Amino acid sequence: MTQTTTTQDTARFAVPSKHPMVTVLGSGDSLLRVIETAFPETDIHVRGNEITATGESREVELIQRLFDEMMLVLRTGQPMTEDAVERTISMLRKSDAGEGGGHAAPAEVLTQDILSSRGRTIRPKSLNQKRYVDAIDAHTVVFGIGPAGTGKTYLAMAKAVQALQSKQVNRIILTRPAVEAGERLGFLPGTLYEKIDPYLRPLYDALHDMLDPDSIPRLMAAGTIEVAPLAYMRGRTLNDAFIILDEAQNTSPEQMKMFLTRLGFESKIVITGDVTQVDLPGSTRSGLRQVQEILEGVEDVHFSRLTSTDVVRHKLVGRIVDAYERYDDRTSPDGTAPSNGKR
Repeated sequence: MTQTTTTQDTARFAVPSKHPMVTVLGSGDSLLRVIETAFPETDIHVRGNEITATGESREVELIQRLFDEMMLVLRTGQPMTEDAVERTISMLRKSDAGEGGGHAAPAEVLTQDILSSRGRTIRPKSLNQKRYVDAIDAHTVVFGIGPAGTGKTYLAMAKAVQALQSKQVNRIILTRPAVEAGERLGFLPGTLYEKIDPYLRPLYDALHDMLDPDSIPRLMAAGTIEVAPLAYMRGRTLNDAFIILDEAQNTSPEQMKMFLTRLGFESKIVITGDVTQVDLPGSTRSGLRQVQEILEGVEDVHFSRLTSTDVVRHKLVGRIVDAYERYDDRTSPDGTAPSNGKR
């Protein structure tokens, strides 16, 4: 019988004096606790400005790399948060395991500024989010496909505002399909503009995060920003525009083709959606599902796929997404469990 021995190692990391230890360890050692939780088999000790890690060689090496990445982030003046430490550890573990297809340093991901507005900066928070943002720069048509909370629409809108402010485009067009338009809109009070508002409200909310709220009505009145249901795109050619189609899983194949062919000169299109949350009638196929089969591999069209690990909302959202995916894997396409037919 062969006995496996684990190689123990010790690493020491000295924090430069210009960085107070509270920026590295967190208020009340909150960041240190995150690290200790992530590396339960490793002993981590702090004395003065020196941090010592003793444990299995591979884990100790990861901790050394973690502190190196944290220092790179802190040098930019950006604070480390518990979420940033957790994401850095996740990226390092995936890199160590050879996952993800290509590497980017966590510090490079976490310090990439997209847009600064109203005292806050919008940045990618995961490697997939960085790839998505970079793809928007590199391609004319980009699909952001993934579950709720992965930043698909929010990051696309930040890139749209950035493009407008840098005069890469003359206008932003935001659109969503109103899947219940034929059934419910007629019963909502008010004008057509007021009736479509509930479907477009999430896009307005994101705009308010990125622009001076007082400027939004003026920009909309001038046509610089347009927020409209997908039906309003028919018959138009959209030049010099950054166009975002949100909730694209609720487009029919015909609507998706109609939208994609609105592309004009000097324009960019970003299409976002979650193929697991289709609200179309049962017999209608999702245009977002079909378009992946049609356009995969077409030049200047890129598909960015995000997962539950890219969720940037409350941590529980990622766990909820995973739980639903496990449930879907256990059930038949019509939503019934194969074991007893009950949901």
